[in-house]
Amino acid sequence: MSVHGLISALVVGLVVGALGRLVMPGRRGIPVWLTPAVGTVAALLGSVAARLAGLGATGFGVPDLLVQIGVAGVGVVLVAATTGRDRSPTG
Repeated sequence: MSVHGLISALVVGLVVGALGRLVMPGRRGIPVWLTPAVGTVAALLGSVAARLAGLGATGFGVPDLLVQIGVAGVGVVLVAATTGRDRSPTG
């Protein structure tokens, strides 16, 4: 992975994590640092997946960026949906 790929994954992850934090309705039960961290890790995984799929093999490109954004978005949504809630049944 190139330096440009790492930098773009970091930026994409932080931006997607911050946007995910802003669009979540109501009180957030997850730490502030968690959504950008998950976004960054997911964007890095998206970059690796794009490379393995043969997208952007000649360097950083739009397909690589789109995969990073997609995987980071899915990662943030999954973490936001599965953490921070009280799962005890109400009665």
